[in-house]
Amino acid sequence: MTDYEAVIGLEIHVQLSTRTKMFCGCELSFGEPPNTHTCEVCLGLPGALPVTNEQAIHYGLMIGMALDCQLAPRSIFHRKNYFYPDLPKGYQISQYDEPLCRGGRLGDVRIHRVHLEEDAAKLVHTGTSGRIHGADTSIVDFNRGGTPLVEIVTEPDVRSAEQAGEWLRLLRTTLRQLGVSDVNMEEGSLRCDANVSIRPVGTRELGTKTELKNMNSFRFIEKGIRAEIARQEQRLRAGEEVEQETLHFDPRTETISTLRSKEEAHDYRYFPEPDLVPIAISEAMLERAKSALPELPAARAARFERDLGLTADSARLLAWRAELGDYFEAALSADGVEAQPLANWVNELVARIDVEDPAESKVRPGALATLVGLVSERKVTQGAAKQVLDTLVAEGGDPQAIVERDGLTAIGGGDELDPVVQAALDANPEIAERLRNGDMKPIGVIIGHVMRETRGRADGGEVTRLVRAKLGL
Repeated sequence: MTDYEAVIGLEIHVQLSTRTKMFCGCELSFGEPPNTHTCEVCLGLPGALPVTNEQAIHYGLMIGMALDCQLAPRSIFHRKNYFYPDLPKGYQISQYDEPLCRGGRLGDVRIHRVHLEEDAAKLVHTGTSGRIHGADTSIVDFNRGGTPLVEIVTEPDVRSAEQAGEWLRLLRTTLRQLGVSDVNMEEGSLRCDANVSIRPVGTRELGTKTELKNMNSFRFIEKGIRAEIARQEQRLRAGEEVEQETLHFDPRTETISTLRSKEEAHDYRYFPEPDLVPIAISEAMLERAKSALPELPAARAARFERDLGLTADSARLLAWRAELGDYFEAALSADGVEAQPLANWVNELVARIDVEDPAESKVRPGALATLVGLVSERKVTQGAAKQVLDTLVAEGGDPQAIVERDGLTAIGGGDELDPVVQAALDANPEIAERLRNGDMKPIGVIIGHVMRETRGRADGGEVTRLVRAKLGL
């Protein structure tokens, strides 16, 4: 049976956080009454002339630099012609063969191009509550029309749904760190299309690709790609062909349906926008963009590994989620706390909170650092520390005070542990005999018994030492 591999390219649309729209002076808005942020330009009225948003170009250059792209000294806008109710001009102002940025790389995925364009308006489908003459209706909100967009197109370097999700999270963190967009997928600030094809493993020829449109969460993107890979593989194994088309993935039913046949570039009849002058990038514009770049996630991960000795996985987790990296570095500023144990406990904290940013939880960075210090100094055990962390998540406060209040100080001395260990051996004579004969595998039973009796306060190493001493090992 033929084994197939996926070949995936991503197209990401990012709404830029400028004050005004791409080609007019209307302020950007979200969630405001429909059609209250419009003018003759973004409504496409006859005779209205567009003017390019300088801040959008600046943000585009920052993105190009962050993605290590080649920046064009000169680029132009084109008219991308198609008819749709949310596009009043009958065309979209975009970039075609002279984009702002080409090439580049983020992580292990190459960038094909980055270009500027305007967003379309928003269609609102009213359903049965808005029927006119017995038919379902759609209305158009032009507030979004003309919002500045950057489209980032990757090379087909992605090989799985999981890799796509991981890379998109890295891209979102990078864009958020740049400050060019709020990258809020729920509000449509970050939207992703996936071009998916499969081919026999070991071959280089690309299969027929399909396009999954406008998926608005990482989880849905991964589910949609997995479903489309399975659909294509099923067709090929049945001797059928994959047709090039644009598809919709319904996350509720996890089914894929056809939207339309896939358009080619010539279908859009691109031609240069006659009402806009070319963009000429000056040295001053490049210097301004370069000076605005912060430390980017990839560089931060490398610094965490190089300077702090974190594992690659820990460094990537903390750097690729900026809020975790910020929290980690705030906690690390406490004197004496070790970086890797702290990174591990940040993971423990993340697993216990229901907010994305741990800074929004009740656990202050300094409190987590104090808890890690107590564990490192063996003043509390790992098990007891997790109890303390649970309390911090629920109540906040000082770890040392919680340890004292709840009686969670570690029991490390032999005098206090000796009778507890003896009782555990007496309660498990068969285990004790196996240990006495050199089989140390079941020692966990004894340690577990002691931990239950001491509410997790016993030092596991000291328990092991006492067991060996009592059994003459």
